Amino acid sequence: MKLPNRSIVIIGTLYFVFGFVTWLSSILIPYLKIACQLSTQSSYLAASAFYISYVVMAMPSASILKFTGYKKGMSLGLLIMAIGAAIFIPAAINRLYSLFLTGLFVLGTGMTILQTAANPYVTILGPIESAAKRMSMMGICNAIASIIGPLLLGASLLENADDIKMQADKAGGLQKIEILNSLSHRVIFPYSIIVAVLIMIAIVIFFSSIPDMGDYSEEESSPVMSTNKTSIFQFPHLLIGVLALFLYVGVEVIAGDTIVSYGSSQGISLSNAKFFAGCTQLCMLIGYFIGIAVMPKYISQQKLLTLSPVLGLIFVFMALATKGLVSVAFIALLGIANSAVWPAIWPLAINGLGKFTKIGSSFLIIAIGGGALLPLLYGRLAEVFSPQHAYWLVVPCYIFIWYYAQAGHKVGLELKDNK
Repeated sequence: MKLPNRSIVIIGTLYFVFGFVTWLSSILIPYLKIACQLSTQSSYLAASAFYISYVVMAMPSASILKFTGYKKGMSLGLLIMAIGAAIFIPAAINRLYSLFLTGLFVLGTGMTILQTAANPYVTILGPIESAAKRMSMMGICNAIASIIGPLLLGASLLENADDIKMQADKAGGLQKIEILNSLSHRVIFPYSIIVAVLIMIAIVIFFSSIPDMGDYSEEESSPVMSTNKTSIFQFPHLLIGVLALFLYVGVEVIAGDTIVSYGSSQGISLSNAKFFAGCTQLCMLIGYFIGIAVMPKYISQQKLLTLSPVLGLIFVFMALATKGLVSVAFIALLGIANSAVWPAIWPLAINGLGKFTKIGSSFLIIAIGGGALLPLLYGRLAEVFSPQHAYWLVVPCYIFIWYYAQAGHKVGLELKDNK
């Protein structure tokens, strides 16, 4: 079953919003570290505050969507995101890190509602074996935005950041406060624009003709039906998939959000390192195009998912074995390895859920909370050891993703309705 073309454009726009807003953290982390005078670990709370909202709000989001419907729910999510972006204005004026974190949490709350609504559209409406291809197509919208967002924000927030940091370190008293306040105020204009754009998109969607997903049967696209299941916890392949997705999101966020700071730790100026996040997302974009080209005609989504973590491990080991720009480049290349994981895990995890598809999707949204925990753990390891050695954290994550691709996605499925 196909969505109308206008609806596909709207969903693509939402994925653009996902990418644009999500990957601004790669710039906010080093920016807030200077402006708010933070430790390395504390600076990564910026990522945690955003992603923890997925854990807290995923299940409430499903209830909200039942009440509002999917179209109104999408508009509501965008308006909540606009409120979160607006909180950045008083946070910048007062240079309050806690208020920045509040804004990020509210932004994440709105994103949770959007993700809960948008992902099932792309996954369910069509053959399950080509769902990863459709997700990759939406991923292109996401990846393009994730390149543009950090570049635009980086040009505004991190311009001459190294000089400002040195000036602040040398200054004292009121002079230091004035320097840091000036840096903090840089965020006001770009986030004011973000507020206006989010409100505009919310209005467009509210008055659009996009259908609610309730107009379609979730069970039509589920080849393995779950007629005798009474609980979502009777689907082990989903639960294992939630853990795999949790680890994957943590790895993806680490690759995107730490690369600017990592480049700085390798002796590269922030004025140049600010472009590295865009390099990671460019690699993801390349990976999405590869996925669209090869799935499912030449390789199944399951086999591509098996290959992806192996490629990720190779790149991580090369990043650990090299130094400087070469090491940073291998972290950026993780984008290629990561690009096929989300599109492949999602359809494999909800395969055969039938009437439990919506609640299963909510569980997978909760897994986005991996982006809250693992970057924070990376920050701690970077302080205790080094920013480079902290990348050992992603090794067991890739190994578990490989297990899910090989066997985890089939656990329990063979017991279903084989009468």
